[in-house]
Amino acid sequence: MEIADADPVLLSCHILAIPYPGRGHINPLMNLCKLIAATSTPNHLLQISFIVTEEWYSFLESDPKPDNIQFRTIPNIIPSEKDRSKDFLGFMKVVFTKMEAPVDRILDGLLKPNVILADSFLPWAVSIGGRRNIPVASFWTMSVTNFSVFYHHQLLLANGHFEANFTGIATCTSLKQGEEVVNYIPGIKPICVKDFPSSFNRKREMLPFLLEYVSQMASKAQYALFTTIEALESQVIEVLQAELPVPIFTVGPTIPFFDTEFKTNQLSPNYLSWLDDQPKDSVLYISQGSFMSVSKEQLDEIIAGVHSSSVRTFWVARENVSLLTNGIGKRGIVVPWCDQLKVLCHPSVGGFWSHCGWNSTKEGAFAGVPFLTFPIGADQFTNSKQIVEDWKIGWRINKESEKLVKRDEIAQLLQSFMDHDSYEGKEMRRRAMEIRNTCLEAIDGGTIQGNIDKFIRDIFRDTRQRFTIL
Repeated sequence: MEIADADPVLLSCHILAIPYPGRGHINPLMNLCKLIAATSTPNHLLQISFIVTEEWYSFLESDPKPDNIQFRTIPNIIPSEKDRSKDFLGFMKVVFTKMEAPVDRILDGLLKPNVILADSFLPWAVSIGGRRNIPVASFWTMSVTNFSVFYHHQLLLANGHFEANFTGIATCTSLKQGEEVVNYIPGIKPICVKDFPSSFNRKREMLPFLLEYVSQMASKAQYALFTTIEALESQVIEVLQAELPVPIFTVGPTIPFFDTEFKTNQLSPNYLSWLDDQPKDSVLYISQGSFMSVSKEQLDEIIAGVHSSSVRTFWVARENVSLLTNGIGKRGIVVPWCDQLKVLCHPSVGGFWSHCGWNSTKEGAFAGVPFLTFPIGADQFTNSKQIVEDWKIGWRINKESEKLVKRDEIAQLLQSFMDHDSYEGKEMRRRAMEIRNTCLEAIDGGTIQGNIDKFIRDIFRDTRQRFTIL
């Protein structure tokens, strides 16, 4: 990294990183911190303090990381990760109200950070930065498109699409409100109301929190960081660059793309050995995420549909492992955990059944595999829409989210989806490889690293100015 006009003196920069305490938030922030840590040079030293709860430290302490990233822990003042999904709203309230004080106390014993790099779901980080005169970089872990929907909620309110009601009967002359098309959000391609984040129509009790997160990020943070490939959401980013009063940095997919191959002297897990024995592009990888889940009735239909389709299946699930194993027969494998990006990049994987969490969406796009989308909640409906309609690299499974998808429909869909000879299938796979190349160009071409370098230069510039004054 080059620091423009930097004096040949030793400059140090301390970054305080604070993730929201959930796997889908911690992983991308840690991946970003690893990329940032790699920019450290003998004359421009970077040190990152990464704050987690004691429970999360026990999960993460054995993971490899650069020496200039150090964990700092706060007590377990929030519910355990194992219980988070049982009362998600309650969990959000505790994080919103209880984490600020212990994090603030940690700063009393640290070298003053040059910047606080905090998850946007922690709006109190902006308050800490304001009290201590530390700039805050707000890190948004969903798509830029999702951010823009929240940011432009006043447009939805003015047009009667705010907190949409999906009830009602569609007729020949009218549609359910969920089917109405919204084409007035700047930079966003036409989108159905049902494809908004679920807080607008299904989980409305969470909407005030999300609007607060967006408001803090847009008006009170000093930097806005988005985890995306700029070329995949270019129109939305262009609009926000003109509208937001803070500088925007797109810092890439923040997935572990720097570690997608096993070393030659490293033993491969059994599941990779199983994949090695399968024909090219023959395996459907199924993951419904680590947090939300489908109903027992729907899971039964999925298992039966997968079994009768006879499609080769790699299924990752933390629960119901024996049930899934019995259901898919000898043409599949079920594991409680895997290195998802390595699996998606394996030559034998030809499709991805996904809940469409943003991290999984980015990993599937990077791997160049087509999607079967089965969103469950949160931002997943919007991500599914981007995959199917905007990028054209997938098909929807649950076209009507409230409707049970039956086993026969699933089996037929899987057989068609994994048929590589159909024109539709070939086009979808061609587009998936185009999206992969877009990701690789941003990574290998230096766009992502250039944005990260610019962000760090801004921090160093402020450091240098203070150094000169002193």
